[in-house]
Amino acid sequence: MSRHPEVKWAEREDKVYLTVVLPDAKNSKVNLDPEGIFTFSATAGLDNLYELKLDLHDKVNVEESKINVGVRNIFCVLEKSDKKWWGKLLRGDAKAPHYVKVDWDKWVDEDDDTGGPGDLDLGGMDFSKFGDMGGMGGPDEFDDSDDEGIIEVDKPEDKKADDKVVGEGETAETKVESLQSS
Repeated sequence: MSRHPEVKWAEREDKVYLTVVLPDAKNSKVNLDPEGIFTFSATAGLDNLYELKLDLHDKVNVEESKINVGVRNIFCVLEKSDKKWWGKLLRGDAKAPHYVKVDWDKWVDEDDDTGGPGDLDLGGMDFSKFGDMGGMGGPDEFDDSDDEGIIEVDKPEDKKADDKVVGEGETAETKVESLQSS
């Protein structure tokens, strides 16, 4: 009796990412049919047989699709025949099997699809000017040198009589010393 490996999937308008998670797979056989039939078989573990047949939502371009059999998984980039969103991986109205899961690491919503980080349109934004934005200046905006006095901060109206406020010309060190001695 064969088992089913875990399958993760994500899509873009023009392709589907399919990952068969099966560490140490041996004798892997992957077949992709233009009609959208994806089959997989391999052995793993103690020579357990893993098989999979997925009836994909629509047709795929077999010649443009890529399959990489790795040590931990089998990663497939399946090119769709028609550039359109499927919304689900498999044909029909039935719920996807328990071993088919969304790959949230690769998932992009239809509204957010930009084709990948290299195609990201930032509208000509120049990131080198971010340091010049008000309140977000460079290293000289906040000077931590000790030779400046402490700025007095107003406290709420209901001050206690023993609350101490750092006065003008008083440094943090002298303030701490005076607080410790009192």
